[in-house]
Amino acid sequence: MKAKMQLLFYETMDREKRHILSEFVQVKGLMPLLMKQRNKQQWTPQDKRELILDLKCLSRMSAYIAVLVMPGGFALMPVMAWWLDRRRGALQAR
Repeated sequence: MKAKMQLLFYETMDREKRHILSEFVQVKGLMPLLMKQRNKQQWTPQDKRELILDLKCLSRMSAYIAVLVMPGGFALMPVMAWWLDRRRGALQAR
């Protein structure tokens, strides 16, 4: 029983780690894009679309980021993963 729980814990952590990394990779070019205005350059319509998409990706990550920066937050990551899975199941049931 204990080994099964540990396996489930590690699988959940791996899944969430992959999810977080995939989200962060999507916003990889955000800083150079944000610095355009500061460097006296204008944003093109394409730049503005990219900014909106990047900020949407970051907003989906805000719960993860909040948990990670809180004291003891990394220990709460499995609870967060369970809660998100529970919510996902409730949304799919509708």
